Parts: sequence; structure tokens; C-alpha cells
Amino acid sequence: MQPKMTQTEKILAGASNRSSVKAGDIIDVPIDWCMTNDATTHISIDIFNKEVKNKRLFNPQKTVFVIDHNIPSESIATAAVHNKMRRFARENGIILHDGDGVCHQLLVEKYVEPGQIIIAADSHTCTSGALGAFAAGVGSTDFVAAMVTGRTWLMVPKTLRFNLTGKLSPGVTSRDVILRIIGDIGSGGATYMAMEFAGPALQHMTMSDRFVLCNLAVEAGAKSAIVASDEITKQFLFEKRGKAGGFEYLSSDPGCEYERSFDYDLSKIEPAVVGPDSLDNYDVVANAEGRPITQGFIGSCNNGRIEDLRMAASILKDRKIKADVRLLFSPASRNVYLEALREGLIETLLESGAMILNPNCSVCWGACQGVIGDGDVLISTGTRNFKGRAGSPNSVIYLSSAATVAASCIEGRIVNPKAYLP
Repeated sequence: MQPKMTQTEKILAGASNRSSVKAGDIIDVPIDWCMTNDATTHISIDIFNKEVKNKRLFNPQKTVFVIDHNIPSESIATAAVHNKMRRFARENGIILHDGDGVCHQLLVEKYVEPGQIIIAADSHTCTSGALGAFAAGVGSTDFVAAMVTGRTWLMVPKTLRFNLTGKLSPGVTSRDVILRIIGDIGSGGATYMAMEFAGPALQHMTMSDRFVLCNLAVEAGAKSAIVASDEITKQFLFEKRGKAGGFEYLSSDPGCEYERSFDYDLSKIEPAVVGPDSLDNYDVVANAEGRPITQGFIGSCNNGRIEDLRMAASILKDRKIKADVRLLFSPASRNVYLEALREGLIETLLESGAMILNPNCSVCWGACQGVIGDGDVLISTGTRNFKGRAGSPNSVIYLSSAATVAASCIEGRIVNPKAYLP
């Protein structure tokens, strides 16, 4: 009898030409896409030049270089890193995205398909699991090996299942859901596991919502995250790629073995605020209202999509950001930026007093734009809030949703966004 498998196990079994795999198995699999960005690509290039004898890539058109962390360059050293990437990509026929957006957004917009194996030299690669793929971050050495051989090794992860029911209340977002989940299980609660999001609530969640859930899984220590493909997935793929057929749509077998299962009624989720210094410091906005802020940021691979800009613009329309507070927006990709322009969102945001930045990692990365100084208090839709992440170690970072960030910047203090909903 064929063993019952999780969705992740099915993908890895098929890729490794096995009838089945189980958690803990060590396997060797071909990869469909490998990606790296300017945070570490120069390290990978050095490893390639020093350690690889046969200077050839398995398939340059399955390798993606993205300049997104420090673009435009803020220093001579960064410019040198970017030029090194451009030169290597050009000489080897590698796909290069130079300022087109954040790497994980570009992967889901342009490349990833259900059932594929994706590895990248960035921890938030698990974002792509929302399309029903196995997607995981790796180190620079493993990336180079994959780029050269077209394969990688993996230990099949255990799976945690998160069964989602109910519907989100107005002003509550998928960002609030995943922050609550991480707060519950802890920043190490899913270490080297797959986080599988399932349940009837997904019917009411867009692909953007699903990307948000999968993206932050690594902040609980997860190796990967995944959502079973459905009609919403197919519609997204049709809109982005012009097709929805020919993909491998998989889901977990009923009765398969999970390490643990969790149930969440989304109607009971409240707007979240997390921080400072750790995602373990979860709280609801109601308990943090009134704390002063000096800067807000809406963007990153977690919350820089068109839905986030729409939400913020609906709150900021005909309102002004409080004096002495800065609010910065960075769309997740060039496509998101163009869509926001067509919808008039950029005009609304600018009229509120916000600043619009080019598509890049920006304030979330804390190295080239919107760096905060001593005593600053940032409320952000970025991915991390540890000390010094966005600038000075003598500053404070709170993580929250686009709605909470926008509303808080109007008052200059953390507030519940529900009062500002149109």
C-alpha cells in the first residue's frame, strides 16, 4: 500500500524518483530554479571562481540574479558588488534583474510553478511555497553547487499543519495571522520543518495573502512553507503567465502524518504589533496603543504588494501624516509600482506626505534607504525587528500590518486601524 504523504513529501518524492519519502530521509533532487541577490552573490561568485574547476553552469537560464537589497547603490563598495554581479551574469548568460523589484516577488510573478523545487541564497525563499512549490533558502556554497550541477541535497522536513477557518474581520490582514502564529509557536517553533497552511479560510484569501503567510514561516525557523494549489492559484498563474494548465497540482493525503496540527479561527484574529527585538514579542494593537513612533515603512517581500498599497491609500486618503513622522513606501516590484500608478494610489500616498521609493528591500534591509537613528521608533511591514536591523542599535522596531502602519503614522503613535477604515 502506498504510504500517505504530505504535499511537501509528494513533491520531494517525485523529484527524487521515489515512490515515497518520509521526514528525515536524505535525498538528492534536481532543481527548477535557483536564485541569489546582491546581499551575498559576490560571495557565491568568489566561491565559484576559487573552487569550481569546470567553469560551466548546468543551465544559466534556470539561474536568476537579482539586485534588490541595495539598489541604487549607496556606496562605492556596493557599486563594485553590483558590477561584479552584472559582469558575471553577462559572461555566463544568467537571467539578471537589476532594480526590477524584490527577489521573492519576482520569483512568484515570473518563474515559480506548482510542484517545482526552488532554492535560493535568501532565507525568505519559502514565499514561493504559496504557489504549491517546495522552496527553501540555502547558503552560498550550496547555491554554487546547485548552480553548477542543477541539483541539491535535502533532508525531508517534518510538517506542521495550520488549519485556518473563518474570515478575517475588517482591518485585520494575513500579516496579523502569521504574526499571531509565530507568537504562539515561537521563533524556533518550526525549526527545519515545513509549515503547511490549509483549511476553508483559504477560499477567502488571495495569492497575496498566501505569500504573506509563507514568507514569514522562516521567522519561526521553518525550512519551507506551502499551500495547496486551487482555483485561486490557477487564476493568478493565468493572469501572470497566461496559462494555468500543465502544472503539477498536489495536496496532502487525508490521514497523512503531521508532526503537529494547529487550528485558527481567523474571525478571532486581532491587529498585531510585534516588538521590539524579537518576533517572540507578539501582542495585539489594543495593548500597545499610544506608543509613540517616528517612522513608518510599508514594503518588503512580505507586504509590498498592490493589496498593501491599496489598504494604506484607503486609510490615508484625504488625511495627512503627522508632523515629525516619516512614512516610506517601497513597492515590491516594478509591476506593483506601475499598477499603483495606474490606480492613482501613488498620488494619494504622496498627497498624505508619504515618500515613495523605488522597488527594493529598502527599510526592511536597513542598509541604503530610510535608515533609522538613535532614539527612532519604526513601525514596519518588514520581515524582522531585531536590534539594529533598520539602522541604529539604539532604536526600536515594531512589526505590524500595512493598515496599522498607515493609521499609526497619521497620529504619530500606534493605533488600531479599524477607526480609519473607509
